[in-house]
Amino acid sequence: MRSRPGTTVADLRAMQEMTQRLWSLESRWHIGDLAWQRNAVPDTGSTALWEDDGNVVAWGWSELPAHLSLVVDPGRPDLAAEVLAWFESTTSARELNCMVLEPEAHLTSSLTDAGYQEDQAAPFFTHHHRPLGELEIPALPAGFTLRHVRPDEAVRRTAGHLAAWAEFGSNVSVAGYQSVMDAWPYRVDLDWVVEKEDGEFVATSLAWFDERNKAGLIEPVGCAPAYRRQGLASAVNLAALTALREAGATQAIVCPRGDDAYPVAAKLYQSIGFRPGPRTATYTKHRA
Repeated sequence: MRSRPGTTVADLRAMQEMTQRLWSLESRWHIGDLAWQRNAVPDTGSTALWEDDGNVVAWGWSELPAHLSLVVDPGRPDLAAEVLAWFESTTSARELNCMVLEPEAHLTSSLTDAGYQEDQAAPFFTHHHRPLGELEIPALPAGFTLRHVRPDEAVRRTAGHLAAWAEFGSNVSVAGYQSVMDAWPYRVDLDWVVEKEDGEFVATSLAWFDERNKAGLIEPVGCAPAYRRQGLASAVNLAALTALREAGATQAIVCPRGDDAYPVAAKLYQSIGFRPGPRTATYTKHRA
């Protein structure tokens, strides 16, 4: 058993392959989450991988100022304590945070053993899922078109994302979105947009396909504020889900906020057939 820093594209692929091997509907992470979150914005933290006989059995990602993401093989629950110890060594912050999915008992028990407590007032995400056997045909108002992006459209695709997320703030740049497009397992045929007659991308939905588990993830989704309440977000998501089904996926997940402070996204996904599943929980530790 050894741990080492994770700094390369190959290391990210190793993290994804471990995540894929362990994935279920009760997993916090999907390979698409890692592809998006590790490439869309500049990395602001550090990563470590734990290997046993050449196989990654745990990984941790410490994001500044003090947030931990981790995946640990349930067959090696002892490693969760090692990942937590590594995380605490990466930051001098007094407040430490870690988000896990509630069914991940091997992680929640290690967190409580290490002095973390669940922050029940923290925002949370509810993982939603749906089968892809039957899907509505997406419909659009006049003047709009549905299509997937082309490989040379990183600039326009970034603009569409930023317009949709302007009110919340997004650090995604053209270079960051190009990194996403260059990452495994990105596919242009799973990156869908609603295009206005003048060429503006006004709604977007990026789907990720895990071929091993036949499971798709929708992340991220957005619609520019001026074009909301016209069914564009529903249409672009249905188009992405249809593309996932055509690629071979049998189910899809999406992970919107679930707390009362931000209910809109969950209502949208439920209106197109997603059903809520397990939710995340944030654990916090205060150091002297």
